[in-house]
Amino acid sequence: MIKTEHISKPELLAPAGSWEALMGAIQGGCNAVYFGIEQLNMRARSANNFVVDDLQKINDTCHEHGVKTYLTLNTIIYNHDIQLMKAILDAAKQTKTDAVIASDHAVMNYAKKIGMPVHISTQTNITNIDTIEFYAAYGDVMVMARELTLKQVGELVREIKRRNITGPSGELIKIEIFAHGALCMAVSGKCYLSLHTHFSSANRGACIQNCRRSYIVTDKEDGYELEIDNEYIMSAKDLCTIDFLDEIIRDTGVSVLKIEGRGRSEDYVNVTTKCYREAIDSVLDGTYSKEKIKDWYGRLETTFNRGFWEGYYLGRKMGEWNDIQGSKAKKKKVFIGTGMNYFDKLGVAEFKVESQKLALNDEIMISGPTTGVVFEKVTEMRVDDQQRTEVKRGETVSIPIATKIRRSDKLYKMANA
Repeated sequence: MIKTEHISKPELLAPAGSWEALMGAIQGGCNAVYFGIEQLNMRARSANNFVVDDLQKINDTCHEHGVKTYLTLNTIIYNHDIQLMKAILDAAKQTKTDAVIASDHAVMNYAKKIGMPVHISTQTNITNIDTIEFYAAYGDVMVMARELTLKQVGELVREIKRRNITGPSGELIKIEIFAHGALCMAVSGKCYLSLHTHFSSANRGACIQNCRRSYIVTDKEDGYELEIDNEYIMSAKDLCTIDFLDEIIRDTGVSVLKIEGRGRSEDYVNVTTKCYREAIDSVLDGTYSKEKIKDWYGRLETTFNRGFWEGYYLGRKMGEWNDIQGSKAKKKKVFIGTGMNYFDKLGVAEFKVESQKLALNDEIMISGPTTGVVFEKVTEMRVDDQQRTEVKRGETVSIPIATKIRRSDKLYKMANA
């Protein structure tokens, strides 16, 4: 058990690449969400990004639940992007978005002109106190380069206090670090492989992820080929800090812990946010333990992951690389059907079974733009008011669900991968 009386509670920041993920993050207990609008963000290619007209609803929904909203506008900006960038920032300001995450100085400059709070993106590669001092003219929160150790992060936090470095708000600069999610083999994501091979820039949010593939090495003299099949030599495992989160909170003094994953599914967002919410609270109330860590780790393994390692935080200079392509998740979603109705008085949801069969005691997940993410176990099923132990494709089934379900919500069975 650690002493917590002098430890501040960090903000938990979760990703949102869709309405389902947004609600899943809120249900998971995040303090803030970050999301992209249109194409000027680092997940322009992979995430189901929102559009400008969604901003009001995003802010209303999040603020209603006491959750802050951060707009990611963190790509390289060219001259032809300026008009769109300003239009997005104007809309964000008007709809009361809490801050913009930026890496290009054009974005920082315009945000400062219109009084929009700025968070300095990890894309700026902040690794030292003088750089923090430079960006303090623009932003109140700074996301550190992912290659720093916990010791280095802690030293920066303490030096900010010693120098009394404040941002535009007049408050001390806050430090944000990544706690969980994908890592890039390049320094804080500054990769040019995708641009080189497919003219699709990672720094414009259009990475095709060359690093996640397997490769063949060819001898230039005789043309002999060797397939590199033991490891995906550029595909880093995912960052996971759940088992040393107490050290991060106790030793660094960071203000924000960020979960990566705007391109990932709503169940990933929901499960990961819940685990880190519970872990942060446990550190603060003194109940953080090996037994809880084992439980969180097991739950994190059920959603998309490429295997886990601790990143560079504990002093490792080399990454850990994947030995397979894609996810190592221990659970997979199997689409079953679509929501038809919900009977509030009975607490019963009705679904149209459209693909595979569903059986009693199956673990299920329901997701939707308003519903978010709901995990349940099938304890009872009825077809035409008759109890059933199994339902097949084409049938309409009623299942007791405590959470209100909407029409068009998706029903999945959670199966072992």
